[in-house]
Amino acid sequence: MRLTTILATSVAALALTAGAAAAQTAPAPAQTADEDGAAQVDDIIVTARKRSERLADVPVAVTAVTEETIERRQLTSVRDVAAITPGLNINSDAAGRGFLSIRGIGITLLDNVQPGVGIFVDGVYQANTSYLNSPTLAVEQIEVLRGPQSTLFGQNTLGGAINVTTKQPSDDVEGRVTATYAGPDDYYIVGATVAGPLIPGVLQGRLTAGTQSRDGFIENSLLGYDDANRLQQDTVRGSLRWIAPADAVVTLNAYYDTVEGTGPLYALTTGPTDYRSDAQTNVRSEATYDYSGVNLKVDLPISSSTDMTALVSYDRRENEGSSDGDFQPLPLIESSTFGTLETTSAEIRFDSEWSDNFSTLFGVFASNQTSDQSSTNTLVFLGGAQVTATSFSDANIVGVFGTAFWDIQPDLELTVGLRYDHQEIDFQSAIDSTYEAEEIQPRIALRKKFDENRMVYASIARGFRGGGTNGPGAPNPIFDGDSVWTYELGSKLASPDRTFSIQGAVFYNDYSDMIGQNSLAPMVGGGGIVGINLNTGDAESYGVEVEVDAQLTEAWSVRGGAMLQRARITDDSRYVETTGRQLPSDRIPFNPDWTLNLQTDYVVPLGRGDLTFTGGVVGKGDRVGSSLSETFSPKLTSYFLANASLIYRIDNLEMAIFSNNLFDEEYYESYIDSSVLTVAGLPALGSLGQIGDGRRVGVRVGYSF
Repeated sequence: MRLTTILATSVAALALTAGAAAAQTAPAPAQTADEDGAAQVDDIIVTARKRSERLADVPVAVTAVTEETIERRQLTSVRDVAAITPGLNINSDAAGRGFLSIRGIGITLLDNVQPGVGIFVDGVYQANTSYLNSPTLAVEQIEVLRGPQSTLFGQNTLGGAINVTTKQPSDDVEGRVTATYAGPDDYYIVGATVAGPLIPGVLQGRLTAGTQSRDGFIENSLLGYDDANRLQQDTVRGSLRWIAPADAVVTLNAYYDTVEGTGPLYALTTGPTDYRSDAQTNVRSEATYDYSGVNLKVDLPISSSTDMTALVSYDRRENEGSSDGDFQPLPLIESSTFGTLETTSAEIRFDSEWSDNFSTLFGVFASNQTSDQSSTNTLVFLGGAQVTATSFSDANIVGVFGTAFWDIQPDLELTVGLRYDHQEIDFQSAIDSTYEAEEIQPRIALRKKFDENRMVYASIARGFRGGGTNGPGAPNPIFDGDSVWTYELGSKLASPDRTFSIQGAVFYNDYSDMIGQNSLAPMVGGGGIVGINLNTGDAESYGVEVEVDAQLTEAWSVRGGAMLQRARITDDSRYVETTGRQLPSDRIPFNPDWTLNLQTDYVVPLGRGDLTFTGGVVGKGDRVGSSLSETFSPKLTSYFLANASLIYRIDNLEMAIFSNNLFDEEYYESYIDSSVLTVAGLPALGSLGQIGDGRRVGVRVGYSF
């Protein structure tokens, strides 16, 4: 009954907006001028369906963030795109991990749970959320695909996917140098990229290097540090592109990143509105990561109607960290971790056009991932006794997928896709266990185009995330994967001169066996408690999202987006069965019921250049934090963050002054209720909170050639 009501309301809403859109356009697309001199939005090309298409034609909810938007909006890391993407929610409490979900689906709170929103860089799947904090140097476009993308992108994309495309070399010599500095926390980014032909017409290359640093806004008065939440990140990336015989294109990408920052870092607080920036731990939190990888892509036309794409990759992460295990000034627990994560993957697909109105895309995917981790907890309160745990896992995934695209009529397209995935994880710790799953993930979409500027679509899709294994003593040695069925209606509409567009979607998610927040449970056989990952139960989310792009005059543009949803747990029986405790709330942790972003730009000619005044606001509704209480769930209040900049562009030079969080709004990025400590058997001096970044004011200079 509820679904019927939602769909009926959706149809009415779409009719009232005259076909308001579902696929999201870029917040700051490139512009040209038509014959009358009016500003006009250029076409944006995306790869949401593993082929290059106009964003306006894709029956998928997509936000495409262009290179221009990344520069203008100060999006210095991949995670920053959440501020301008309806439905995407990203939080982070450490240098090497993030919590993300889309439309309330796929929440990931620990990096030993597979992400529910897939992250891809140049088509290569990233096995954990740490890439979210990587810099956006030489990034050409970031596409955020909402709703299950499992059919073409594979498992672990039940909430959606973040698809990052880096700039590839060509025969044109070009480059860019950029530098940013802001205070009060000595925040800076310096980067450079250069590309051009090594052998004209045959071999091209690109080299990108950069560094970023910050002290952060958290101090530790107990140890005398004012940079407790510091970050130093250095990156080097290179690409070679070979125009080979038989019209083949071979691209080799390689990268090396080093990160020196902190692990999870929290300050003691009396409640979710008591904003504290002093993390008084008796151990300095430290975390280092080394990332390296290489991938090879071959694009080859094997006939007049079929193109083949083959992609192989290898990625490696090494991590080391130390921290205060109880996040308090009490000398209780000191923790250290070491680990490596290696991922090898390969994919081959064939894109065939059989006739003017029928085409297919078929492929095979395989990957192997090994993880070797160890941790040591020093129990200071027990005279320095140490508890050490080691684990090793070996995961293999094989997938077969296909999609058929049929133009029933010139203006009516039916898309039918199906994917089969088989996953097996062998886990070795104090006990050995195996997790195995076989899943079918379909997608069907029907698109109706009225003309080049108007379309509507409806889609049904299923997404799946793989499960995993817990350590020794867990009452659930294996936790299952979770899945979602998503029903979506949407459209997009642009004015004939394409100076105005409105896009929107309505959706309903039926979420089964949700992998919610981790918990604590009594150890099997006694002896205390153990941290576990587990299935919470079932949930549902439904809502509406909209995005508007308007060029009001040749000088003045306004862009914005909003999402309104209700994401709630409907059945927590699996959580109760595993832990013996009730959940204190039916809300999914860290997921707001609404988000909002709005930006306006006004351009004034000045001398030989242009002066751009930019102002914007980002808002997020209230959320609940992490809690193991049965009766209390901490509520984090809603907030709005304002930003402003003044940018002068002349020829290839850009200079800007800017401020983020202009009014120094206080809010919590992450929050853990004191019940988590007390359930663990530890004394709790308060709850734990990590504040978000305060006001930064800075300057930026960029030069392109």
